[in-house]
Order: sequence, then C-alpha cells, then structure tokens
Amino acid sequence: MRWVRNGTGLLVLLLAVSGCAGQRSEGLQPQAEIPSATSTVSQPQVAPPTTESVDPPATDDCKVDELKLAVRDGDAAAGTVYRKLIFTNTGTRLCVIQGFPGVSYVAGDDGHQVGPAAFRVGTKGSPVRLDPGTSASADVGFVNVQNYDPTVCQPTEVRGLRVYPPHDTGSAFVELPGTGCAGTPPGNQLTVKTVV
Repeated sequence: MRWVRNGTGLLVLLLAVSGCAGQRSEGLQPQAEIPSATSTVSQPQVAPPTTESVDPPATDDCKVDELKLAVRDGDAAAGTVYRKLIFTNTGTRLCVIQGFPGVSYVAGDDGHQVGPAAFRVGTKGSPVRLDPGTSASADVGFVNVQNYDPTVCQPTEVRGLRVYPPHDTGSAFVELPGTGCAGTPPGNQLTVKTVV
C-alpha cells in the first residue's frame, strides 16, 4: 500500500495488485495520472439518430409586404361571430403560408394593442402554397365583449386588427371598427385558427 497526495491536497490510496497468473507483485506499478478536481474529461458528442423530418429554413414564406389582408363576414354562434381573415398573394412569386397568424385589436392613431391577443384554437395546419393572385384564410372568432363584466373588460372602441402572418415579424393593419376589452376578460375576446 502507498499513500499519494494529489494536486488538490486529497490523499489517495493506491493499491498495486498484479493480475498476472494469480501472482502477487512485490513492486508497485507505475502510478496512473489522476485528474484533478478542476480537470474535465470531454467525450465526443454524437447526435442521436432521428426519424422526424426537420424543416429546412424556409425562404418561400409569404411575407406581409406581398400579402393583401381582408376580413369577410362568416357565421355567428352563442355570442361569438366568426369571420374569415383572408391572405391574398399580391407578389410575383409563389409563396407558402402555414400556421397561426397573430391577431390583436388596436386603437388610437398610434395603433396600440387593446387587451390580449387572439387565442390559438386547434392544431397547426399543412403548408398552403399561394400562387400570385390566390388566397388562403384563417377563421377568427370575435366574442361579444358586452357579455363581460365592464369593470373587468374595460370596453374600448377599436379601429381594427393588427395581423402578423405566420412566420413573419412584420404586421399589417386591417380596418374593422368595433369594441374590445382593454382589460383581461375571463374568456378569450379573440380566437384564431390555422391558415387553410
């Protein structure tokens, strides 16, 4: 037995035992280098195999400056009016739109947001290819905010909607006067489904 002090001040007991044909060695084997407490051992990083397809970076996403947005009337049900938010490709190239647009009420000359943005309903849909001049749509639900407690809702006149197309940080204004909640109502004042 031999006590050896390593670089960190800890005592390490080295016991030299030879494994040759069951015989015991009388001498000590050469001392192996003992990593200090601050040393690290790096292992090669190998990415696990995946069966999921990874979407390549999209360069064909429809951008706000090549889309015309409009709202068309739809159906009404139990205090909510559903309208179609239409995205029309006014550009010169085919582009792709997929997922949920960002939708919120806006008011004032500065276009400030009024209350919470639209709540996403359902699952993300498949990509929709828009040739120049063609359209896709997303259903938007507009709750009658007069049904909420006015002290909680804080009803506010709005000028329309701020809309962010899916995968875009740019937005467009869609004129649609009405009333929204400046407060946070107990339900969703706006809902939005995926683009189809």
